[in-house]
Amino acid sequence: MRTTKMGEEEKGPKETEQSPDLPESSAGASSLRRAVESISSLISLSFSIKIFAAKWNTIRTKLEDLNSGLAAVQNCETDENPVLLGLVSNISGTVNECHGLARRCVDLSYSGKLLMQSDLDMLSAKLDLHARNLSEIYNAGVLTHRFAIVVSRPGNGACRDDMRFYVRDLMTRMKIGGAEMKRQALLNLYEAVVEDDRYVKVVVEQSDIVNVLISLLDSHEAEIQEWSAKVVSVISGFGSYKVVLIGAGIIAPLIRVLECGSEVGKEGAAKSLQRLTENSDNGWSISAHGGVTALLKLCSGCEGGGVRAELVGPACGALKNLVGIEEIKRFMVEEGVISTFIGLTRSKDEVLQINSIEFLQNIASGDEAVRSMVIKEGGIRALVRVLEYRSACSCKVREIALRAVENLCFCSTSCVSVLIRYGFVEQLMSFLRNGEASIQELALKVAIRMCAKSEEAKKALGGANFMTELVKFLDSRSFEVREMAAEALSNMVSIPKNRKRFVQDDRSMGLLLQRFDPKQGNSGNKKFLFSILMSLTSSNSGRRKIAHSGYLKNIEELAEAEVSDAKRLVKKLSTNRFRSMLSGIWHS
Repeated sequence: MRTTKMGEEEKGPKETEQSPDLPESSAGASSLRRAVESISSLISLSFSIKIFAAKWNTIRTKLEDLNSGLAAVQNCETDENPVLLGLVSNISGTVNECHGLARRCVDLSYSGKLLMQSDLDMLSAKLDLHARNLSEIYNAGVLTHRFAIVVSRPGNGACRDDMRFYVRDLMTRMKIGGAEMKRQALLNLYEAVVEDDRYVKVVVEQSDIVNVLISLLDSHEAEIQEWSAKVVSVISGFGSYKVVLIGAGIIAPLIRVLECGSEVGKEGAAKSLQRLTENSDNGWSISAHGGVTALLKLCSGCEGGGVRAELVGPACGALKNLVGIEEIKRFMVEEGVISTFIGLTRSKDEVLQINSIEFLQNIASGDEAVRSMVIKEGGIRALVRVLEYRSACSCKVREIALRAVENLCFCSTSCVSVLIRYGFVEQLMSFLRNGEASIQELALKVAIRMCAKSEEAKKALGGANFMTELVKFLDSRSFEVREMAAEALSNMVSIPKNRKRFVQDDRSMGLLLQRFDPKQGNSGNKKFLFSILMSLTSSNSGRRKIAHSGYLKNIEELAEAEVSDAKRLVKKLSTNRFRSMLSGIWHS
């Protein structure tokens, strides 16, 4: 593994050893170099050992950490520090001892298994002691950097061992390095896990690396805290690895960052909590550490413009995930969360708008008391404002707002009246005429719900020329859209005023009757179409237009084919003064 100066081209091994930026090697530097070389040689030898595999894997991991630590020290001004020189001497002695044990294990020349196991355990303990001592020397601040170190990341397609060695090297620098070294190591690790998710697996498979990352969340250095929060947020995005973070105790440090960290650190913590709360089992742990209060505080702060939307968006997302826990939902309601989130629907940030709308929808779902609070505090007005066609909202936001209207606003006729008063009918018309296909479908569904709930809604939709738009959808390629349009139209013509309007519209009548022409495509189920015609026969002009149309014979043929709806329609048309106009196919 090679290292370079930050911002310089990577050099080959010989050129690196003879870098003109480094002074002549002192005795201390020479002993350091020999120790590093000896440990590297020992690590290579350890791969040849076939017995006591678990113990040698542990020893090899500790050797790699120690090697990275000494390599980092090589790039510092040691000033012939006597404590460091003494530690290097002790490490060299332990490494020599380890070489001897390794050689005996390779050659199978040891005297007994129990004795060798004991020797390996003692060796492992010595390596732990050396690592702690090296860390203490580094943290004491007696070493200063010659230059910032950038560890060379293995290229694309690197083998797992190279990736693991690279990550452990970064971990060692995070453990024993000063602020700048820690920051640089975290930056490199973040870039690695973002660009290649194989590195995420390498990190989570080694609990000590996860523990180091978690400990750095409590760093007093803002940048160190920020980069560690960013790395954790990436790892938390992988479902199978969340349990590792939870098991390592990630919740409490994340919430501390959320409470006291920098804006960037809080953003990383909020993203992690949003992803971790996708599993509701983690909700209680977050609540127990004060996470719900911290998240609510962030969302409340955004209303006055004091907190960035990029931070509040994931905080809203985390709270949205937690409303499924009844006790936590009640706590949120008591803390005034409904008015807070109604205010957040006005945000210009798409993610924040989506999360706030979905939160209101989720918290009111199946709870009439909370639903009433949402409506009372202005939830309907907020949704209608989002849906304004001239607003800058994206199609996705409008789609989610329409779904929220469908789920929240049809609990009573009074809610429908509020929708109408706020101009919602005109919005539906805009979506039907100009919206994308997904929005048009939702508008049709909402229209059906409105008509089914309120006579006032039927009149309002009829007065807004809604029926003319609905007829156009009877020719849609989508069976679902045709059915929804026919159902909505059937509901609307059930009242006299709308029937009169429809019958007077010759073009709409013609398009409707064309649906009974067998030459036309999209014939399908005609249940709602027959229902519309049955309603229209309640007026003299409606019966007359149907009877004089060229499509009556098609309806008669359907009646002859024992289509019950067609038989009922023909029977109604054949009564009174229209009886003589028909062919007499009906025999009851």
